[in-house]
Amino acid sequence: MPLLLGPFVRCRSSATLLVLWLIFAGFTCTGSEHAATAALPAAFSDLLPHFLVEPEDEYIVKNKPVTLTCRSTPATQIYFKCNGEWVHQDDHLIERNVDPATALPIMQVTIDITRQQVEKIFGLDEYWCQCVAWSTTGTQKSQKAYIRIAYLRKNFEEEPQGKEVALDQEVLLRCHPPEGVPQAEVEWQRNEDVIDPASDPNFFITTDHNLVIKKARLADTGNYTCVAKNIVARRKSTSATVLVYVDGGWSEWSKWSACGADCSMWRSRDCTQPSPGTGGKDCQGLDLQSLNCTSEQCPQTVSGAEDVALYVGMVAVALCLTLLLIVVVLVYRRKKEGLDADVADSSILTTGFQPMGIKPSKPENSHLLTIQPDLTTTTTSYQGTLRSRHDATGKFSMTNGPLLDPLPNGSHTLHNGKLNSDPAEFVSRLSTQTYFKTLPRDMANTSYGTFNFLGGRLTIPNTGISLLIPPEAIPRGKIYEIYLTVQRKEDLRLPLAGCQTLLSPVVSCGPPGVVLSRPVILSMDHCSDACLDNWAVRLKKQNYEGAWEDVLLMGEELVSEPYYCQLEAETCRLFSEQLGIFALVGESLHMGAAKRLRLVLFSDAYCSTLEYNIRVYCMDDTQDVFKEVMQMERQLGGRLIDEPHVLLFKDSYHNLRLSIHDMPQAHWRSKLLAGYQEIPFYHIWNGSQRYLHCTFTLERLSLSTCELTCQLCVWQVEGEGQSFSLDFNIAKDTRAVDSEFLLMDSNGTALAGPSAFQIPYLIRQKICSSLDAPCPNGADWRMLAQRLKLERHMSFFASKASPTSVILDLWEAQHFHSGNINQLATVMADIGKQEAMIFLVSDGEC
Repeated sequence: MPLLLGPFVRCRSSATLLVLWLIFAGFTCTGSEHAATAALPAAFSDLLPHFLVEPEDEYIVKNKPVTLTCRSTPATQIYFKCNGEWVHQDDHLIERNVDPATALPIMQVTIDITRQQVEKIFGLDEYWCQCVAWSTTGTQKSQKAYIRIAYLRKNFEEEPQGKEVALDQEVLLRCHPPEGVPQAEVEWQRNEDVIDPASDPNFFITTDHNLVIKKARLADTGNYTCVAKNIVARRKSTSATVLVYVDGGWSEWSKWSACGADCSMWRSRDCTQPSPGTGGKDCQGLDLQSLNCTSEQCPQTVSGAEDVALYVGMVAVALCLTLLLIVVVLVYRRKKEGLDADVADSSILTTGFQPMGIKPSKPENSHLLTIQPDLTTTTTSYQGTLRSRHDATGKFSMTNGPLLDPLPNGSHTLHNGKLNSDPAEFVSRLSTQTYFKTLPRDMANTSYGTFNFLGGRLTIPNTGISLLIPPEAIPRGKIYEIYLTVQRKEDLRLPLAGCQTLLSPVVSCGPPGVVLSRPVILSMDHCSDACLDNWAVRLKKQNYEGAWEDVLLMGEELVSEPYYCQLEAETCRLFSEQLGIFALVGESLHMGAAKRLRLVLFSDAYCSTLEYNIRVYCMDDTQDVFKEVMQMERQLGGRLIDEPHVLLFKDSYHNLRLSIHDMPQAHWRSKLLAGYQEIPFYHIWNGSQRYLHCTFTLERLSLSTCELTCQLCVWQVEGEGQSFSLDFNIAKDTRAVDSEFLLMDSNGTALAGPSAFQIPYLIRQKICSSLDAPCPNGADWRMLAQRLKLERHMSFFASKASPTSVILDLWEAQHFHSGNINQLATVMADIGKQEAMIFLVSDGEC
């Protein structure tokens, strides 16, 4: 049969596989204006198709679809299969042609793949496609082409750090580019110019993208930037400044001089080989040496009137210095004879470390925190063990008013007084000020008190939120009224963008603008997985205009800044030299980042109908949110039906799905039409919506049915979830919602002075004086930080005037409810500083 050739024809196939099979001997393609028919030559009828063009791996950039192409000969039909499923025939674009050299038919097929198609199976498997070609003899499959969504994260996993290096020293600048698909290529820049190791062999870029300067030169001083780029974007790291300095070096000593009139000779040298430069160190040591001459070399002189005058002057100066020293000693002794003018009764500073024989004050004087010494005894050394400061009788609640009043003579003592106004009036009075307009009226989530230089603590019960005011944080002579409160998220919305999410409650402490001598410590819960490799965690603070500002990036704190954070597994400790409104906001760096969610199940306390509702709350795993939900359910008459469960919610853009299974079908049935309920991803990830929950309505077939057993399943991605077993009696279990999980704090919401701390004031002072001074063998504050597992914050502690004091402040914030002061004493003994904890107490100190 002659081969009829027509013009190149493109059409979309609309025939079924059966019709195509029936026309193996030839083909007809109908277009809008042209037609072509070809028959496979008999000499090639037994050939299997082979591919001239196979589909290649592709990347989807933003929302632009990609095109896959497949060309085969001899072929009668070609179809694409993607992820094991045939692509619909209408989605194929077919081109037919004939090879002029072999007269064999050539068929080319193209398809478009969109971002939405790939995202449908994202997280389950990689999206792949391959084409299958048919001929009269059989079929052939092409290679698989993988289609991936291209992206490049914004934040570098590791950025280069600035360094100061000596001349000719090797320099290593590390860079771990952001996660991306395809993997980002890395180049280095110095002062915005690209570094080419081929042209300057002093530079070397390692396989893991680090830059090595083999020998630092003065010309290598500059700003170095790591640049990552792929087909999607180009990212720059923060610049790292490399400063190459030159330490000074001494020249050779000069020759000794001749012996002078003072019977000595000298020689000198200069710091010129090399001279110090670019901030390098000066030469260490003497630049001038002197040596006594022998008696024979000394020139002979005769003492005269000038020598006599010199001796008289020296004697007069010595007498003046002696008199001045006597005056200083007398003034010092006079000051030591009295008590500290700022403390009316120093016994409040040593409470808990009393010597044997000290008796407490009489009941009628209980309003004063003073301890009267027993004058009938002579024992003055402490012989007991260090005891905790958490005896209920040793703490004074401040929820009813200020406890610290100024004395007429300027001294301070501690009273158990009351405010003339009630707490509501206190909040109302503060709310009249311009910077207190957003202060909530909910007194259940507010704590306040009055404090002086002795410090204290504010706590909001059952929220995990507290404010520690260390001793000396408030300047002596000052008295502050300080409050601590939780802002409702709907009242104070944070501007969140992209992958950002709220990780903590919004906490307000004030008043803002008060002068602090030392940083206070604000403790609050967070709900991140506490892995800084997965997060960029920022501390936000609201300014006076109401705008939110980033004041700290976790992991990149500067010791010179007024804020510093320690991120623990479930709690954040914020050192702040300023009071204000704070919140933690996290931005996920990749899809491995996860928030901790708390799932809590409630039902009606009493059920008299066939219908039975189970409410499943999905909330951030922080105590303040849990407290709100418990209080709301208590008002609704609900009850807990299971212990709370913790779930990790990943930044995978998948919604959270919940379902109930395995109910006894003979007694219960579900009234839901769908197989599961779904909470949108962004409702959870944003973190600003309260009381997210699903309600499962079940129906029992008889009023006598009271036992319910089932499985609650929770998942984001199919095959990756958790299952919880429920087994309870809907009639017998009538426990209150807060009887077990809302354990009210027995301590006051505000504590002032020594009762707020486990370590008494004078003991604390002795520890600080013992450990602040550097010790050659390391038995100082650095070893204390290591023993308490705080070595990551060494640079922050070292920047403070008293590093030991800051360490003890952090220990107090961490262990107020659970700390054992005897354990701290053991740590001190291990360091070799027992004298800081067990010492003699004189009668004057008591």
